Amino acid sequence: MKILVCITHVPDTTSKIQFTANNTKFDPTGVQFIIGPYDDYALARAVELRDQTGGTLTALNVGEAETEPTLRKALAIGADDAIRVNSFPKDSFFVAQQIAHFAKAGGYDLILMGRESIDFNGGMVHGMVGELLGMPSFSPVMKLELEGTTVKMAREIEGGKEHLEAQLPLIAGCQEPIAEWKIPNMRGIMSARTKPLVVVEPVSQETQAEASGYQLPPAKGSVKLVDKDQVSELVRLLKNEAKVL
Repeated sequence: MKILVCITHVPDTTSKIQFTANNTKFDPTGVQFIIGPYDDYALARAVELRDQTGGTLTALNVGEAETEPTLRKALAIGADDAIRVNSFPKDSFFVAQQIAHFAKAGGYDLILMGRESIDFNGGMVHGMVGELLGMPSFSPVMKLELEGTTVKMAREIEGGKEHLEAQLPLIAGCQEPIAEWKIPNMRGIMSARTKPLVVVEPVSQETQAEASGYQLPPAKGSVKLVDKDQVSELVRLLKNEAKVL
């Protein structure tokens, strides 16, 4: 079985984010980048499935040269080879176009990715790829098992979980607890240096959206502490200052 895992190159959640050019461009200076956490779950499950089936696992990222260390980490975790589409990920539709093109050409049976990236949190790419390829897409998938060509899944829905069965090929947007994150060991890190990482050009420059600007969340205000016995004062502050009553 051929598995494709699509990974994002995103800022670490502990990084301090800034914008430049009058808040129209993200400033990557001093920012630590990582594999998207949801993509990490997808990659970990893909490694397990590849080891079970004896197939192949390819990692794909749409990004410029600075994303290659992220792809190398995916190779160290267990991917057999990697593809980098040499372009800035302009929007969800653009990324989906690239994934769909290379997935179709590669004849992949299972395409896994995170339920969403943690930078823009769009959660749209897996559905778009499914539409472009004419394949079923499921998200957010919390459990995924293979029985031959049958995929058994559990996903989170409003108020509970839904259990599903579908046939390969398909696409899944993954989240915890589908697998436990895998930390590269020394052997994996060394082998990642010689595994194939192919750079290809994008098949299209078509986009559907463009960011016009960014805005940081408002700074946290001061805190007023109220003694536990001053209930009337607390009510007054909630009503007149916080205006939540």
